[in-house]
Amino acid sequence: MPGTLYLIPNTLGGINADCAEMLTQIIPEDVQRLTARLTCFIAENAKTTRAFLKLIDARHPLGTPIQQISIAELNINTEAAQLPALLDPLRAGKDAGLISEAGVPAVADPGAQLVRLAHAEGIPVRPLVGPSSLLLAIMASGLNGQSFAFHGYLPTDAAQRAKRIKALEERSRGERQTQLFIETPYRNAAMLESLAATCHPGTAICVATNLTLPSEQIRTQSAAQWRKDLAAGNVPDFHKKPTVFLLLG
Repeated sequence: MPGTLYLIPNTLGGINADCAEMLTQIIPEDVQRLTARLTCFIAENAKTTRAFLKLIDARHPLGTPIQQISIAELNINTEAAQLPALLDPLRAGKDAGLISEAGVPAVADPGAQLVRLAHAEGIPVRPLVGPSSLLLAIMASGLNGQSFAFHGYLPTDAAQRAKRIKALEERSRGERQTQLFIETPYRNAAMLESLAATCHPGTAICVATNLTLPSEQIRTQSAAQWRKDLAAGNVPDFHKKPTVFLLLG
């Protein structure tokens, strides 16, 4: 019998050991307990995964010393030919946890490829409850939660980005569909400026930053209002902070 691949949610931002009590507000206790008993993980980054496990250990002692826990890396640099070997422990009957760098695995995350391979081999996959920045942003935006689409990163070139925003706005208006995308955190200001300048004045734009963290900020308003705010220097405090952008035409 193969082991089970558990899709383990992570926090959406850094929580240090002094704030370990915050973990329960974000990751359910049952998920923490299950994570604590696993001895094998597949993660985007081994170092940050160890830090996450130390937070778990503060509330639910790990069943195995952290130095003896196996953490294999799966990230954008992992080649497709390397994926099958990551499932070796599961083939041998051992349970394993797949952990994203932030939020839930396999959503805007390279772990999706491994999950698909696990299904192809008949390995059980079990998703666990935890924070998804995309769903939290949809919930808090006030935009259409019945129909939405996530597009990852938009072009970095200013002209190409504006062209893409126009196309997404047109699609949003035609289908009444909320459009979501993200940006490298140090380019958040450029993204908001482009949205405000490109979109129709009445298009609703939401900026959701540092979700689930004490510094969380969520603001939804028209493109026209964003233009006024930016001109007045009323810019969100989102430089180098994970942010989800949403629009509804």
